[in-house]
Amino acid sequence: MVTDTDEHFYERADAHIRLANDHMAHIGRGKVSASFLYGAARFNIYVAACNCDSKDHMIAERQSIRDYYVAEYTKMLDEHLDDYVENYDAYMATNKD
Repeated sequence: MVTDTDEHFYERADAHIRLANDHMAHIGRGKVSASFLYGAARFNIYVAACNCDSKDHMIAERQSIRDYYVAEYTKMLDEHLDDYVENYDAYMATNKD
């Protein structure tokens, strides 16, 4: 579960999801998902780079940066996977192709 949030955390997340949903009107959800994931990775590395004072510092922190983002994504992925398993029928009732 995400615990380090501010009052607008979920609003920002929902805005990104709305944008992804808008893109699905023109292209398949798999391609939208891939672009979403790519963009998140790119932005997260930008944030990590902003916390480094040099290229050498970033190289030295490479593994810890990777470990942090993989662990955070894993926690979030597990949270949502559990939620969808628990609520599959309700969530997917209107999404059957």
